[in-house]
Amino acid sequence: MVEEHIPENFEEQEEGALFEHYKILVDPGQSPLRIDKYLNNRIDNLSRSRLRAAADGGCVMVNGTPVKANYKVKPNDEVTIMLDFPRRELKIIPEELPLNIAYEDDALVVVNKNPGMVVHPGHGNYTGTLVNALAWHFRDLPLFNQEDPRPGLVHRIDKDTSGLLVVAKTEEAKNKLAAQFFHKTTKRRYVALVWGNVKEDEGRIEGHIGRSLKNRQVFTVFEDGEYGKPAVTHYKVLERLGYVTLVECRLETGRTHQIRVHMKHIGHPLFNDATYGGDKILKGTTFAKYKQFVNNCFNTCPRQALHAKMLGFDHPVTGEEVILTSELHDDMTEVIEKWRNYIAQREI
Repeated sequence: MVEEHIPENFEEQEEGALFEHYKILVDPGQSPLRIDKYLNNRIDNLSRSRLRAAADGGCVMVNGTPVKANYKVKPNDEVTIMLDFPRRELKIIPEELPLNIAYEDDALVVVNKNPGMVVHPGHGNYTGTLVNALAWHFRDLPLFNQEDPRPGLVHRIDKDTSGLLVVAKTEEAKNKLAAQFFHKTTKRRYVALVWGNVKEDEGRIEGHIGRSLKNRQVFTVFEDGEYGKPAVTHYKVLERLGYVTLVECRLETGRTHQIRVHMKHIGHPLFNDATYGGDKILKGTTFAKYKQFVNNCFNTCPRQALHAKMLGFDHPVTGEEVILTSELHDDMTEVIEKWRNYIAQREI
């Protein structure tokens, strides 16, 4: 029996998530047979080359353990195929949109995403997304077709977060990169401006993250672990700016809104994060001049002050480690400079 699994919450998937596309219980009388050939015979529209690429990326499992394409199935084996996007029909419209490319070769591209651009279609954003732009940029590549809802994507960053995002250009690269995010072997550093003077120079935040039981539009931390998924964020103070602090965050996991939720949880919401209360004056004085200053800062950086600054992974073809960094987006640079000047003038 072949089961197809279609998750309901396509837009809510985690970074690096793998989704079960097929589950097959091998017949008791099955003779030994290479798994790529076995699956090719059992599943329509899935070629042996795609199956081999999925297996090489650690996305074909037998009894819960990844296997290679030459594995020979045995009676009563439970075979699952895990891919990096849910099964759902969604036509991707290629659009000629500007892309800021930080690195590109035959296997992958790393995009330095601008704030305000949605990564993939959903929730009413069916055009103007990064995926639409990628579908145009790579319109001649087999991987980028209208049937794949997330062509080349193996992780994501929020609409109003800027910074680095890696995108695969081949099926092999996509599977191998997806496996790295799934197994948490990638390296990711974010820079955030948060409210308040963070007490410790560095720290670790751990707490299950899930949708709030009171407001389904936001996520929250569940310390007892009864709800949500495990999440770990490490932070380090980069610069103290009086009523705000510049921090670096390192992710162990890739939960939705993870940094934003974890920093709020320890009392330091991201600056101008409207979803988590950072768009209000949370620290400082009651003077009108100060309120005007903060509102000017909000106008300068009209989104949560969060940037995906560093991304590291093993190249899916060469195996060599790739480390890329990017400069902060102009709006974050400007708002940080405003706070530096404010503190300097206050100390005169």
